[in-house]
Amino acid sequence: MRKFKTSLVVALIATFGFALTMNAQDDMPVNAIAGKCYAKCLIPDQYETTTEQVLLKEASSRLEVVPAAYSTSNEQVLVKEGYNVLEIQPASFSTVTEEIMVKEAGERLDYVPPVYETVTEQVLVQPATTKWTKGRADRNCLSEDPDKCKVWCLTEIPAQYKTVTRQVLKSPATTRSTPIPAEFKTVTKAVVQSPAQVAERAVPAEYRTVTRQVLQSPASTQEVAIPAEYSTVSTQRLVRTGGFTDWVEVLCSAKSGGYSSASSYSTTTTSYRSGAVSVATLQQALKSRGFDPGPIDDIFGSRTRSALTSFQRANGLTPSGEMDSATLSALGL
Repeated sequence: MRKFKTSLVVALIATFGFALTMNAQDDMPVNAIAGKCYAKCLIPDQYETTTEQVLLKEASSRLEVVPAAYSTSNEQVLVKEGYNVLEIQPASFSTVTEEIMVKEAGERLDYVPPVYETVTEQVLVQPATTKWTKGRADRNCLSEDPDKCKVWCLTEIPAQYKTVTRQVLKSPATTRSTPIPAEFKTVTKAVVQSPAQVAERAVPAEYRTVTRQVLQSPASTQEVAIPAEYSTVSTQRLVRTGGFTDWVEVLCSAKSGGYSSASSYSTTTTSYRSGAVSVATLQQALKSRGFDPGPIDDIFGSRTRSALTSFQRANGLTPSGEMDSATLSALGL
């Protein structure tokens, strides 16, 4: 038997157990039929969603500038007037080569220095003389006075000479005349063959193509309307306050292995289909109608509950997210 995994089933079972334990006789459904299951469920508050247009920005206008319109035209503009010029035709020349004396002939006096010869001769520097020199005492002298025994000799001193080398003029200084020839230079010069002439020539005027913008229409302004801006605001209005209902019949878990949750039902639900509905069957029915319950895994998870709630809201049912009889009938189950 597949289990219907949902906290609301647990809450339902707890509700049944608590009711039977606390007051099994006083708080039981009236005229209950054997073999059927009942639950006292909570009906949520019911709201009505209304939408309205809220003005965010009033209508206005703005001024847009329309730029001026131009057209392009080309025209020839005189940039330089014509004029006449005088052209000089240069003279023609021929080349002539000739010798030109650049320095006349002359003479040059050269200095001839004097000529000397070297002469060596003896020059007397001291003539010959004589002088007395003291000799040895005569040993045969018997005088007691030693000075009387002295001997003096007259000695001749020869003359003294010095060798002198001197320059003797052999020929005096003179001058010598040297002739200098004239100097010439070869010059190449141009000789006029025909003289220069002047001719008049006309120079044409100069033009340039100029592209210019011609104003076709001046700039202006135009008024552009700006529509008002609105926003759609959705509000919910309470149309019926929820609460606990009387006992209603729910599908029992013992029927063909199926479970149903009954935490909230509409008070107008009075009939049920016989037999239990599995979660997998519910998931398949939701998926075929465009509501994604997630994988077909026979588990009543959050995605399955969200798809069931969306289906109930789309079909004008109480968006309880539970498998009540009205929802099962709308699904064809």
